[in-house]
Amino acid sequence: MLRIEQTPSAGGDTLFSSMYAAYEALSPTLQQFLGTLTAVHSGDRAYRGRYGYRDADKVYPSAEHPVVRTHPETGRKALYVNGGFTQRIKGMKPKESDMLLRFLYDHIAYGVAFQCRVRWEPHTVTMWDNRCVQHHASWDYFPETRHGYRVTTVGERPV
Repeated sequence: MLRIEQTPSAGGDTLFSSMYAAYEALSPTLQQFLGTLTAVHSGDRAYRGRYGYRDADKVYPSAEHPVVRTHPETGRKALYVNGGFTQRIKGMKPKESDMLLRFLYDHIAYGVAFQCRVRWEPHTVTMWDNRCVQHHASWDYFPETRHGYRVTTVGERPV
């Protein structure tokens, strides 16, 4: 859940994308193949060298998750990769992994049929399920600021 208190004069929108719809838009053949794969995710990719930290010796958490996860409540399948944290596909050569991940990232980014855009106003509240939705915050309002409060629950291990 996110509540925005302060908005810039323009920009700062957030795009949300349904990973159910992204998965369902793929061919059955590709769905089946992706269902056999595991990806390595790491905070290193998202945080190393950012926010002014000197973190050369820091070890960021890493985890392995299926490329296609099944939502524990709905039983629906969803893509479970993202450009911020997914480093590689296990068992693939680096070039193969990079190619497949780039395809999936582009599929998600350009899949406007499964996206919605929130144009923030002060006190706007959004809620989403990180198990089946990705979001991307636009950083197009510098030097102005956007400020809000976010609450995130601890989820279960993806299956």
